[in-house]
Amino acid sequence: MNAKANEIDPKEIRKKLGLNQQQFWSRINVTQSGGSRYESGRSMPKPVRELLRLVHVEQIDIHRIKREDFEVVEYLKKHDPDQFKTLKKAAQQARKSEKA
Repeated sequence: MNAKANEIDPKEIRKKLGLNQQQFWSRINVTQSGGSRYESGRSMPKPVRELLRLVHVEQIDIHRIKREDFEVVEYLKKHDPDQFKTLKKAAQQARKSEKA
Protein backbone atom coordinates (compact mmCIF):
# COMPACT_ATOMS: atom_id res chain seq x y z
CA MET A 1 0.00 0.00 0.00
CA ASN A 2 1.11 3.56 -0.63
CA ALA A 3 1.75 6.05 2.12
CA LYS A 4 -1.61 7.72 1.45
CA ALA A 5 -4.34 5.85 3.28
CA ASN A 6 -6.86 6.03 0.42
CA GLU A 7 -4.37 5.05 -2.29
CA ILE A 8 -3.62 1.51 -3.31
CA ASP A 9 -0.60 0.25 -5.22
CA PRO A 10 -1.95 -1.92 -8.03
CA LYS A 11 1.47 -3.20 -9.04
CA GLU A 12 2.20 -4.36 -5.48
CA ILE A 13 -1.16 -6.13 -5.24
CA ARG A 14 -0.72 -7.75 -8.67
CA LYS A 15 2.74 -9.05 -7.81
CA LYS A 16 1.53 -10.45 -4.46
CA LEU A 17 -1.19 -12.32 -6.33
CA GLY A 18 1.33 -13.64 -8.87
CA LEU A 19 -0.66 -12.39 -11.87
CA ASN A 20 0.56 -10.81 -15.08
CA GLN A 21 -0.94 -7.50 -16.15
CA GLN A 22 -3.41 -9.08 -18.57
CA GLN A 23 -4.77 -11.49 -15.94
CA PHE A 24 -4.95 -8.83 -13.24
CA TRP A 25 -6.55 -5.99 -15.16
CA SER A 26 -8.93 -8.02 -17.29
CA ARG A 27 -10.79 -9.15 -14.14
CA ILE A 28 -12.01 -5.57 -13.72
CA ASN A 29 -12.43 -4.87 -17.46
CA VAL A 30 -9.38 -2.64 -17.79
CA THR A 31 -7.04 -3.16 -20.74
CA GLN A 32 -3.49 -4.30 -20.07
CA SER A 33 -2.16 -1.02 -21.48
CA GLY A 34 -4.50 1.02 -19.28
CA GLY A 35 -3.47 -1.01 -16.25
CA SER A 36 0.18 -0.51 -17.12
CA ARG A 37 -0.36 3.25 -17.08
CA TYR A 38 -1.98 3.04 -13.63
CA GLU A 39 0.93 0.94 -12.39
CA SER A 40 3.32 3.58 -13.71
CA GLY A 41 1.70 6.28 -11.59
CA ARG A 42 -1.16 7.61 -13.69
CA SER A 43 -4.09 8.65 -11.52
CA MET A 44 -6.72 5.93 -11.23
CA PRO A 45 -10.39 6.98 -11.34
CA LYS A 46 -12.27 6.15 -8.13
CA PRO A 47 -14.54 3.52 -9.80
CA VAL A 48 -11.49 1.63 -11.11
CA ARG A 49 -9.77 1.90 -7.72
CA GLU A 50 -12.89 0.55 -5.97
CA LEU A 51 -13.25 -2.34 -8.44
CA LEU A 52 -9.60 -3.20 -7.93
CA ARG A 53 -10.12 -3.20 -4.16
CA LEU A 54 -13.26 -5.33 -4.34
CA VAL A 55 -11.91 -7.90 -6.79
CA HIS A 56 -8.25 -8.18 -5.83
CA VAL A 57 -8.13 -7.15 -2.16
CA GLU A 58 -11.54 -8.25 -0.86
CA GLN A 59 -11.59 -11.20 -3.32
CA ILE A 60 -15.22 -10.61 -4.36
CA ASP A 61 -16.43 -12.26 -7.56
CA ILE A 62 -18.25 -9.28 -9.03
CA HIS A 63 -19.78 -11.43 -11.76
CA ARG A 64 -21.94 -13.18 -9.15
CA ILE A 65 -23.31 -10.03 -7.47
CA LYS A 66 -26.81 -8.89 -8.35
CA ARG A 67 -28.69 -5.69 -7.54
CA GLU A 68 -31.09 -7.63 -5.33
CA ASP A 69 -28.15 -8.68 -3.12
CA PHE A 70 -27.48 -5.03 -2.33
CA GLU A 71 -31.18 -4.35 -1.83
CA VAL A 72 -31.46 -7.16 0.73
CA VAL A 73 -28.39 -5.94 2.62
CA GLU A 74 -29.66 -2.36 2.70
CA TYR A 75 -33.10 -3.50 3.83
CA LEU A 76 -31.64 -5.57 6.67
CA LYS A 77 -29.33 -2.77 7.78
CA LYS A 78 -32.23 -0.33 7.96
CA HIS A 79 -35.09 -2.50 9.23
CA ASP A 80 -33.40 -5.24 11.26
CA PRO A 81 -29.87 -4.17 12.19
CA ASP A 82 -29.54 -6.88 14.86
CA GLN A 83 -30.31 -9.61 12.33
CA PHE A 84 -27.88 -7.99 9.89
CA LYS A 85 -25.10 -8.07 12.51
CA THR A 86 -25.89 -11.69 13.39
CA LEU A 87 -25.81 -12.78 9.73
CA LYS A 88 -22.65 -10.79 9.04
CA LYS A 89 -20.87 -12.44 11.97
CA ALA A 90 -22.03 -15.91 10.89
CA ALA A 91 -20.83 -15.28 7.33
CA GLN A 92 -17.41 -14.14 8.57
CA GLN A 93 -17.07 -17.25 10.76
CA ALA A 94 -18.10 -19.49 7.86
CA ARG A 95 -15.54 -17.85 5.58
CA LYS A 96 -12.79 -18.35 8.19
CA SER A 97 -13.65 -22.01 8.64
CA GLU A 98 -13.66 -22.57 4.85
CA LYS A 99 -10.12 -21.19 4.64
CA ALA A 100 -8.88 -23.40 7.48
